[in-house]
Amino acid sequence: MDRRRFLLTSVAGALAVPLVAEAQVGKVYRIGVLDTVPAARNVANLEAFRQGLRELGYVEGQNCVIEYRSPGSRAYEFPDLANELVRLKVDLILTRGTAAVTAAKNATRTIPIVMAASGDPLGTGVVTGLARPGGNVTGLSALTAEVSGKRLQLLKDAIPGLQRVAAVFDKATATVSTWRATEHAARSLGLEPQLLYIDNAEDLGPAFAAAVKQRADAVFVGLGPVMQASVGRVVDSAARHRLPSVFASREFVDAGGLMAYGVSYPDSYRRAAMYVDKIFKGAQPSDLPVEQPTKFEFVINMKTAKALGLTIPPSLLARADHVIE
Repeated sequence: MDRRRFLLTSVAGALAVPLVAEAQVGKVYRIGVLDTVPAARNVANLEAFRQGLRELGYVEGQNCVIEYRSPGSRAYEFPDLANELVRLKVDLILTRGTAAVTAAKNATRTIPIVMAASGDPLGTGVVTGLARPGGNVTGLSALTAEVSGKRLQLLKDAIPGLQRVAAVFDKATATVSTWRATEHAARSLGLEPQLLYIDNAEDLGPAFAAAVKQRADAVFVGLGPVMQASVGRVVDSAARHRLPSVFASREFVDAGGLMAYGVSYPDSYRRAAMYVDKIFKGAQPSDLPVEQPTKFEFVINMKTAKALGLTIPPSLLARADHVIE
């Protein structure tokens, strides 16, 4: 090989090496998702999360992949699923709900965990502080306890003469602070609260029957794995016992529940993507403050109201973000 040819070959090779090396080291982030409901029933939230990622330069199938896990109504499987994600060596775990984030935190102290929503992360000990969470968990709170009063007020505005309210909670995730906040809010509105717990989906029918037996005028339905995995059964139980019910998320009203007021979960999932981006760029979860939700939804199902013989005041309808006819 002559000198000129050797030099050209050497230069070409030197230029090619960085390009090949760059292609080889291109990072594909593996994101684990540990959620309360199967992916097929979580489409709106997942799409909001993906949209948030795309806006920040992460495209699924190109530079990130999502490993989705959900136990459905079997909340006891959360620890096994969290450990499975750890074994897959995901770069980060996105969670929704107290049971999910608790299981993830127990499974790993090193993999970053981002809460798309958690009812009371401080009260449950998931984080040590909101401004400085400590450990490997950060994300968004759902303010479950704090919005109880607003939810009960809306229910009272919709039902003239409301006196007794049964509060049905999922025992797997209900906290003392959530019940106390609900009880305090109810009594401050002149309502008599009745606490009912469920362990599984089979308890839903008996719980609503107990509410009728205790002469409840309406039901306040808490969130949790059993509730979210059994939306149809919850709504059917309320309809069968003719109990007006208020829920924490829109999915119940879309399925036929009377009304819901709570955090906009799609907005929370989209915002969670910003945490993911910051962590992938080197931020530590312990230094990223837990955010409070900024967008809430109030939804009324008029078809259900009519079936229950309720006349929703025009002033209440005017305050709704969405009215389902």
